[in-house]
Formats: sequence, structure tokens, C-alpha cells
Amino acid sequence: MSFKQKIKEFINPVDDEEYLELSPQEAVTLSEYEKPSNKNVSKIPTDTKMVLFEPRSFDEAEEVARHLKGQRAAVVNLHRLPREYSQRSIDFLTGVIFALDGSIQKIGHNVILCTPKTIGVAGEIRFDSEEE
Repeated sequence: MSFKQKIKEFINPVDDEEYLELSPQEAVTLSEYEKPSNKNVSKIPTDTKMVLFEPRSFDEAEEVARHLKGQRAAVVNLHRLPREYSQRSIDFLTGVIFALDGSIQKIGHNVILCTPKTIGVAGEIRFDSEEE
């Protein structure tokens, strides 16, 4: 063991039971939304390209922005937010999407799809009020 390793272990000791070695592909920090809700699920694939959100406060829009910056698409269900916070969240995410050259699309009542530039979306959802 090198001198550097000895110092590191002295400052921050790690129990053998708590130490888990991950490959570079698995060494990804999972957000609150990506953590498994079922105890039987051990991990979420690191190649996730879409994340689903159901924010309960405006502050959670920042988490959506982080995923968009990480080249992941996000479906955001705004049903649990009050109307004024829903509008603020949409405005914020529209700015994030603009900065990333991505796209934002309404896919349902109070449900939006935000995609970065690297993820294409084919097709379009029309609502009854938009019929030609």
C-alpha cells in the first residue's frame, strides 16, 4: 500500500462491508427520481435516455434541467403543482431547452416532453381543440 493510500485511509476509513467497487460505466450518481422504489431492484441502467418527473415544487425544475444538460429527455407531469408554479416551471424549462437547442412539446394536459438536441422526437400529438 502506498503512502498516499495510507493517508487516505487514515483520513477517511472505509469498512470492507460498505465498500463497493463499481466499473467506470456503473459509477453514476443516481438522482431521487432514478433510485429504485422497489427494494428488489438493484440498479438502474446507466444508459437511461429518458427520465420521468412529477415535481411537487418549483425547485424540482432544476433537477429536470440537470438531466437535460446530461443529454437525457424528460417527461414532466405538472399535475401536482399549483397553476402559477406550473407556468413558472414551463417558462424555466423553455429557457433551458432554448439554451440547449432542444425541443419542448405538450403531450397531454399538464404533461410536457423536454428533449435535448441529441434526442429526436418523431410524430406529433394533436388535441381535440387543435383539429383542422
